[in-house]
Amino acid sequence: MRKLVVILPTYNEKGNVGLLITEIFDKLDTLKNWELSILVVDSKSPDGTGTEIKKLRKKYPRLYLLEVAKEGLGRAYTQAFSYLEKNINPYLVIQMDADLSHNPDSLPDLIKKIENGADFVIGSRYIRGGSIPPNWGLHRKFLSVMGNLTVKLGFMKLRISDWTSGYRAIKFWLVKKAFQHIKNYSGYVFQIAFLDFALKNNAVIGEVPIHFRERKSGVSKINFVQYIFSIFLYIFLHSSFIKFAIVGVLGFGVDFGISYLMIEILHKAVWISTLLSTETAIISNFIMNNFWSFSDKKIEGGITKFITSFLKYNLVSSGSIAIQTFGVSLLASLLGKQFWFLYKVTIITLVVIPYSYFFYNKFIWKSK
Repeated sequence: MRKLVVILPTYNEKGNVGLLITEIFDKLDTLKNWELSILVVDSKSPDGTGTEIKKLRKKYPRLYLLEVAKEGLGRAYTQAFSYLEKNINPYLVIQMDADLSHNPDSLPDLIKKIENGADFVIGSRYIRGGSIPPNWGLHRKFLSVMGNLTVKLGFMKLRISDWTSGYRAIKFWLVKKAFQHIKNYSGYVFQIAFLDFALKNNAVIGEVPIHFRERKSGVSKINFVQYIFSIFLYIFLHSSFIKFAIVGVLGFGVDFGISYLMIEILHKAVWISTLLSTETAIISNFIMNNFWSFSDKKIEGGITKFITSFLKYNLVSSGSIAIQTFGVSLLASLLGKQFWFLYKVTIITLVVIPYSYFFYNKFIWKSK
């Protein structure tokens, strides 16, 4: 029998948690090949949530209570993980909100995805079959949708539909491996940091649709200002795509400067100026990307490996050279040479950067 623990962080959830615990045990206690336990991590709720759990333990022997200081969602989960490693060492943990917004009916779907080979399963509101409450206010819908879109674009991981979902099934080996990274984050950015770590460590990610429900009682703990700030800060510090974009801006400075010198000062042809400026920028970008943007995947194996990778980089980059050279020359001939810098900015921003990021990850800095 594999051990499965559902973790429920609580703070003032006396009106919800008892019903949720009953629903979870009713749903999963007869599940084949799994031994179910529930761990409630209560942040010393003044409403008596902890007392309610202690009463329920008489009915459910595999219901556990861990009382901790109120230090945020991420800290509650990391303390739960430490407790589980010492006392239960489960095969699988499931994260759920304790306010009844996560429907236990979806639990078998998450577990089935794990049984089919996934390491990390997200209960997603934003894939086909999932939903958010129709009575949410416009501002809350906007923040939820835009928060997820910001993370997707910030990491350029478009296949993940719901980065901020708190309904997840995660194999415990991944929890233990991620612990040193995720212990540094609290609040709701904890969920983003954990998923980011899983992706960077080649965990198999799955998603199942969920219908997110409005809480039955109590009030939401989300601090939206802190939530938004934390998301942007984490993306800025950890996204290889953002670093790649910064390197691209610096490379653009090199590219633009050489183009300006050759076209405006030396009056050379647009095509040869663009060709030379682009290749120079590619060389500087390769060095900065290897030692900064993709430092977790930097090229190793000596000078031969480095040179071979640089030649591959140039081969992939030949596409961006062709795009820029052809695009700038074409637009210059059609719309006038005097606007060459506008054509260049537009082509680099909308075409070259996304194109380059995709193919460099595919062929140069592949996941280890």
